Amino acid sequence: MAWRLCGNQVKLWRMDAGVSREALSQEAGYGYETLKSMEQGRRKPTQRLLEVADEMCGAKGKLAAALAYLEPERFAVRAQEYMTLEAEAIALHWYETLLIAGLLQTEDYARALMSNHCPPVDDQAIEARVAARVQRQELLEKPTVLFSFVIHEAALRSNVGGPEVMKAQLRRLVEVGEQRNVSVQVLPMGFGVTPGLGGQFIVVETADHRHYGYEEGQETGMLHADVERVSALMKRHAMIRMHALGDAESARFIRELAEG
Repeated sequence: MAWRLCGNQVKLWRMDAGVSREALSQEAGYGYETLKSMEQGRRKPTQRLLEVADEMCGAKGKLAAALAYLEPERFAVRAQEYMTLEAEAIALHWYETLLIAGLLQTEDYARALMSNHCPPVDDQAIEARVAARVQRQELLEKPTVLFSFVIHEAALRSNVGGPEVMKAQLRRLVEVGEQRNVSVQVLPMGFGVTPGLGGQFIVVETADHRHYGYEEGQETGMLHADVERVSALMKRHAMIRMHALGDAESARFIRELAEG
């Protein structure tokens, strides 16, 4: 949407100033179709285009100023509301099935995931999202926030990024789990039918003691404030923790995987 808005503003300023698309494209050093794509929001308007258009159209900095609003989103749109709650959390209960929880991911693990996103995203977006994920982990440094992570064994064996990246990731889990306010448990395979087969979810408690649930799929994210739904997720998480290995046993399990 930001690309479309910015591109449309370039078009409107250009037309009002009597500058043809051919003239602007030639001055900016882009082909006619490339400029057309930028004006229609199908391609990101570049810094070069905005600066040249600003000067040619007499925009006095108004077009060039749009560049700041074209930076890639640090978080997927579907997750942005959840991120606000996460930053305010006093307790967070997280269950993951196939991936390591975002707050526990190493930079290399996160980059491996985002670099293989389908459909692909550009390098700038990848780096912005990796940086945002790493920055989120500052929350773990707050000793008064309680964290309970349960990770299915399948996520520990996924080999994201290759053996060396995965080994470093497993060691990271053990390291974080040693903090007094953090619990990291493993739900082993072979348990049969458990509530953990239904997929990942997170329950957040905020400073005003309100509880929210968050579930995410490949293209969807659902934030729950409904008391009954959140209560169901809390019960599910409690049952999953009962089936999982204890903290010490989980740490031994993860170390053995890392050393193997």
